[in-house]
Amino acid sequence: MKCVTCGQEMTEIANFCAKCGAKLRGSESVSPNLEAITDPSVVTGGTTEVTRDTAWPEIVVVAFAVMAAAAVKIPVLFGYYLDDGVLDSSFYARNASFFVLPLLTGYFAWKRRFRWKGCFWLGLPFVVAAVVANAFPFIPGGSTEILTALHLPIALWLVVGIAYTGGHWSDGDRRMDFVRFSGEMFICYTLIALGGGVFVAVTVFMFDAISLDVEWFVQGWVLPCGATGAVIVAAGLVEAQEGATANMAPVLTRLFTPLFAVVLLVFLTTMVWTSGSIDVEREVLIGFDLLLVLVLGLLLYAVSARDPKAPPNAFDVLQLSLVIAALVVDLVALAAITARISEFGFSPNKVAALGENLVLLVNLSWSAWIYTHFLRRRGSFVALEFWQTRYLPVYSVWAGLVVVTFPPLFWFV
Repeated sequence: MKCVTCGQEMTEIANFCAKCGAKLRGSESVSPNLEAITDPSVVTGGTTEVTRDTAWPEIVVVAFAVMAAAAVKIPVLFGYYLDDGVLDSSFYARNASFFVLPLLTGYFAWKRRFRWKGCFWLGLPFVVAAVVANAFPFIPGGSTEILTALHLPIALWLVVGIAYTGGHWSDGDRRMDFVRFSGEMFICYTLIALGGGVFVAVTVFMFDAISLDVEWFVQGWVLPCGATGAVIVAAGLVEAQEGATANMAPVLTRLFTPLFAVVLLVFLTTMVWTSGSIDVEREVLIGFDLLLVLVLGLLLYAVSARDPKAPPNAFDVLQLSLVIAALVVDLVALAAITARISEFGFSPNKVAALGENLVLLVNLSWSAWIYTHFLRRRGSFVALEFWQTRYLPVYSVWAGLVVVTFPPLFWFV
């Protein structure tokens, strides 16, 4: 498919041109300036979104990447070092999101031509989050501090999504495009990280051969600066080369969906056969939540890559099996958490895990219901896509509640 506005080659599943931002409909595109959309004036300053077309997009991406790499070293000027004790480690854990997400948001604000008013509203959540993360008197290494560090990126990712959509978050097509972007960016970042790991290993090996220790430089500069800068680079690559990752992501979804389905079914069968139960420890709870999030990620990306008008097929049956297996695992985890709370009382980790599993339970349950109706030809696939995109802010809202309310509720322990 070609965008008739700028001639950019696009994939069939794309709804918007990655270069000029024009909305695609089959072989037609409509300029975003003429597109009838819901009023985004609170974010964009009263104008519709326009994607900035520049002759040097790579320079802009590199500039934001350099700023992200530099941001992670700014705390050193105030005496905070990455490898200097528990206090400094806690500081970097709480503030990791602020080294890169504001700059990623700024990149999209620049590209979508946000006005100053829109930039103000985009920056406000980061300021509030930074105050909360650093003003609360956390006990170093405590549960509420760890929960804050884990949930801040989830809460702030919604702000990135608003910037990515140009302030048109109410547009379902653009929310789905943001889902695709998130998946493709994750794949791209993983590839960059793997390549960076090889680069670091080769670098250390070469200098070791001449008896020169460079590990201090690698650990103190290359790894932290590279990790933050690579986020911006991955985003820029996905924006510039949408076709490559857009073709890879559906293939990976089809590869890992059956694998995860088999693993979950084997796990449930083994648990029933051995009469085992889930160990409700923090690491285990985090692991199960990550597993369920991965399942939902596979479902989201399968939904975003599928033609909603296509009839049900074997992969849809497999996808429903994965959702049902994840739903059962979620119920088992909820039962274990509830039993643990009734026996030992409330704790930050248990309450956070309880809330997250309830949020996932609602999504999985309704997704299974809609998918079943679709397979029985009593509903459309569009309903599942609509449900998934509408439910996205719930994750960020819950994460924000954990960040803001849990530390004072549990006395910052």
